[in-house]
Amino acid sequence: MARAVLDAALAKRRAAAAAPRRRGAGSGDGRRLRGYSGPGPDPRDPQPFGAMLERLMKARGWEKPKAEATVFGAWEKVVGADIAKHSRPVKLDAGVLTVEAESTAWATQLRMLAAKLLRSIAQEVGHNVVTKLNIHGPAAPSWSKGPRRVQGRGPRDTYG
Repeated sequence: MARAVLDAALAKRRAAAAAPRRRGAGSGDGRRLRGYSGPGPDPRDPQPFGAMLERLMKARGWEKPKAEATVFGAWEKVVGADIAKHSRPVKLDAGVLTVEAESTAWATQLRMLAAKLLRSIAQEVGHNVVTKLNIHGPAAPSWSKGPRRVQGRGPRDTYG
């Protein structure tokens, strides 16, 4: 983002250097070219970094990716500390948020709280960022690959 801000500032500076300057009090834009900015607000005054970032994100259309990142980065703030201790967001794809619970019991509880979770997510990050929740329990380990895997169908005489 810093690189984007720097590129935008350099482009603005080049455009200002290419445009002819008019001198005198009747320039019409109300801005002074030299001297101190004075007691009132001036475009040359230092700007808060957060305000600059907000303007940059709005200008570049990054509001939706920012909201999606907030779901993952501030999960505890979005859903609450108790739910965040027992679950975690896994992926967000086309408005469908996949949440993994620490146990099947917590997955069932979160499915019952899905409407409340969607409301709190919408309140925190904005509407239509997350439209549906896909909640599942913990993933079991896969034994189909790994160092203990034996090729073939295995012994058939012990099962029956």
